[in-house]
Amino acid sequence: MPRTARPRGRTAPAALCLCLALGCGSGGTPQGDEPSPPAGAPRGTGDDVVTWASSAGRVGAAVDGRGYRLVVHTSVGGTGLRVRLSNAFGNQPVTFGTVHAGLQRHGAALVPGSNRRLTFGGARSVTVPAGGIVYSDPLPVRIPAASDLAVSLYVPRAGGVLTGHWLAMQTSYTTDGDHTAEESGAHWAQRTGSWFYLDAVTVRPRPAAGAVAALGDSITDGWHSTTGLNRRWPDYLARRLRASPASSVEGVANAGIAGNKVLTAGPGQSALNRLSRDVLPLPGLRTVFLFQGVNDIKAEPGATADQLIAGYRRLADRVHAAGKCVVAATIAPYKGWPEWDPAGEAVRRKVNTFLRTSGEFDAVTDFDRVLRSAHDPERILPAFDGGDHLHPNDKGMRAMADAVDLESLDCASR
Repeated sequence: MPRTARPRGRTAPAALCLCLALGCGSGGTPQGDEPSPPAGAPRGTGDDVVTWASSAGRVGAAVDGRGYRLVVHTSVGGTGLRVRLSNAFGNQPVTFGTVHAGLQRHGAALVPGSNRRLTFGGARSVTVPAGGIVYSDPLPVRIPAASDLAVSLYVPRAGGVLTGHWLAMQTSYTTDGDHTAEESGAHWAQRTGSWFYLDAVTVRPRPAAGAVAALGDSITDGWHSTTGLNRRWPDYLARRLRASPASSVEGVANAGIAGNKVLTAGPGQSALNRLSRDVLPLPGLRTVFLFQGVNDIKAEPGATADQLIAGYRRLADRVHAAGKCVVAATIAPYKGWPEWDPAGEAVRRKVNTFLRTSGEFDAVTDFDRVLRSAHDPERILPAFDGGDHLHPNDKGMRAMADAVDLESLDCASR
């Protein structure tokens, strides 16, 4: 039987949410658990719900005098838009001189009249210390669900490590100098496939709405889905939730990092090390959807089934201790990928048996059965194969989202 989640608390309100992220100064400790944030750490108001998020990492060297117009796709709509800017991996302070948010019209151009200045505790600029995050003040406008939001940042002073998300599967824009207030795209000629500094957007939706966060790797990050069309499996899940009048879970946050592992650091900190920074503090979070493990298995040396199972248990215990639900997904087939071997396949099968039968989770979604070929269950179905025998294409991404029981995402309400 599914486990009943513990009662959820409300996050504390704050006008200026400036705080130090935990454990952000290093690449992560193998096999380690990151401590939970201190009680009462500011994360937005109790009415806020995350409508978009990405997981931060190191994406190069920071540059002074740079502008970023970052395009993101909302899930739930609402009023009181706030953005969260992160210097989690920075080793020097970063100053955001001006920040605007508007709706994308086409390319770098914005819908006329939609671009609004954001403030931070009433100020037009803010300096975030190394390892820190900051929330903007809420904007008194309504942001539609499924809208393409453009957040424009000007960074006059930066240095050291640049915090961002490398694999956006979305085109954004950069420039030299401060052009954040401009709705024209004329000065935003340089394109990028990454997001910088911005790692969450929240709104205040209808009462009692909540959110789900997908904690995963490159499949969740959307690799091999179509760039710019929001066809990652969490995007398809967001569409299903919007179309379901019975669901109170409406916000969807994507906490996938390409190459990420449950147990050890690689591209990004391990899931165990980043859960408390990337997922649990998200406003309105109701459920964590855990879909990871293949990178642990195909690593050299690969994790054993017992090691992975112990990691899943620690993640589930920490999510439940935070008063949230946890839904797990089985590991999908990947035969044909260069690092596949029979030993790794045996680990995958043993782990999947644990996920299906252990009762450690509030619910389980069987992505293995959804994606595998009937003729060779160690392989992904050719119609769902993105071409490398590991990552699903758009059809596979949609099939994954269609397999999720929407009621399982709000198990604490039952």
